[in-house]
Amino acid sequence: MITKVSQVAFGKPLVTNVLRGHVAEAIIALALEPEWTWCSADYAGWDFERADGLRLEVKQSAAMQSWSTGKPSKAIFDVAARTGYWEGGTEWIAKEGRPAHLYVFAHHGVYGDHADHRDPAQWEFYVVPTSALPDVKQISLSRIKLIAAAVPMIDLATTVEKAVHAISR
Repeated sequence: MITKVSQVAFGKPLVTNVLRGHVAEAIIALALEPEWTWCSADYAGWDFERADGLRLEVKQSAAMQSWSTGKPSKAIFDVAARTGYWEGGTEWIAKEGRPAHLYVFAHHGVYGDHADHRDPAQWEFYVVPTSALPDVKQISLSRIKLIAAAVPMIDLATTVEKAVHAISR
């Protein structure tokens, strides 16, 4: 059954909002593991963590949507502070703010017939320390580009490590 579902979901070019988040996180996991553990789940406050307690949250967006709009979608990411987070999936920790130390904004900017969310080369990533984010609920890709430069998957681990050193000083 798993093989059948995988073939139906991933056996052809992928442009779907339902699976895009998992695909983006899987691509990031390929770049960051084993130093980072992929720990996202329903209601998780972050998506990756390191043994030293550092936490990283992934936000993703794509120009091509599963519904046709006739033009690329504007990339907007939710970065609103939260009232708390779930620890281990069972314990609510009431703590206002953003529980992750770093954000990776993943953007799939390819639009048209060749768009395929499964292809890591079609994604660009922006690594931003939480402390560098403005106090807003949403942030546009154009504003993120003022804070961080785009990197391909192959450079993601190095870029994340540089950001870790910057926030650890």
